[in-house]
Amino acid sequence: LPQEPPRSPKGVRCPFCANECRIPEGGYGFCGLVRNEGGHLVRLAGLPRSGLLDWYYDPLPTNCVAEWMCPGCTGAGYPDYAYSDGPEVGYYNLAVFYGACNLDCLFCQNWQYRRMTAALRPLVSYESLAAKVHDRVSCVCYFGGDPGPQMPHALAASRAMLERARGRILRVCWETNGLMNKAYLKRAVELSLRSGGIIKFDVKAWTPSVYKALTGSDNGPLFENIKLAAEYMELRRGPPLVMVSVLLVPGYVDLHEVRMIAKFVADVNPEIPCSLLAFHPDYMMDDLPPTSSSHAMAAVKVMREEGVENVNVGNVWLLGDYYDVSL
Repeated sequence: LPQEPPRSPKGVRCPFCANECRIPEGGYGFCGLVRNEGGHLVRLAGLPRSGLLDWYYDPLPTNCVAEWMCPGCTGAGYPDYAYSDGPEVGYYNLAVFYGACNLDCLFCQNWQYRRMTAALRPLVSYESLAAKVHDRVSCVCYFGGDPGPQMPHALAASRAMLERARGRILRVCWETNGLMNKAYLKRAVELSLRSGGIIKFDVKAWTPSVYKALTGSDNGPLFENIKLAAEYMELRRGPPLVMVSVLLVPGYVDLHEVRMIAKFVADVNPEIPCSLLAFHPDYMMDDLPPTSSSHAMAAVKVMREEGVENVNVGNVWLLGDYYDVSL
């Protein structure tokens, strides 16, 4: 696969995500699911009948990035969007792990998806995935990898699931790097808006050079997409429609990065919840320490100083006294 989104002058532009790769003859897009064959783009997976994914039932409450404010783990939005006014014990999240991504993060903590991209299996149709929704499934969450490269499949599956669950609660949620095609993002937001789900944007870094070094791509479309999704927030007061997560990678996502992300969030809508996630060493960055407690606490303070109203620290069991960070 290419080391960065291809920009071949004579390549064919791929419209499926915000990277907008220009794929040369015989080449692949950054996600590995699109190939230029004879000047025509061929989708290898991600269409409604060919989702590259795995799935499982995750008992609620679960360690979701939004677990501190989501209906399934807290009862937020009860009775409209939750089955109980507390954790939905006895219900399940249908966790859908997509086997491709439009970033190549050096610290990827779900790096195993790359094996699925290479093998192009398992492939699951949208009908087959929707059939996994039973009466004790109260939410579906798409993650990975990332749902972005396979939005035609995810949207078709979501519509079929909501039809299958007509008359009862079924929330549609997304954990994403935010580099979706804008038209697909709008449809995803609309599905989450009416179902009580949440769009969870994972912001890797603020500074373009830092983001590019960590992920191989550009972050401009991410921030535009957060703005777009946030426009819908006033249409539903609770639970929150949009949230932002920030992984505190030691030496990279420092307090400057956190402060700039916080400024952006507060300017868009200070009510957007933000979760600061502790990092653990993995993939190509397995030589780094986990996040220090002082890093996390200083980041919380910075977020609040910049006007973000709802700040959380996630993965707290990973925190320790590994290095010192102070304001």
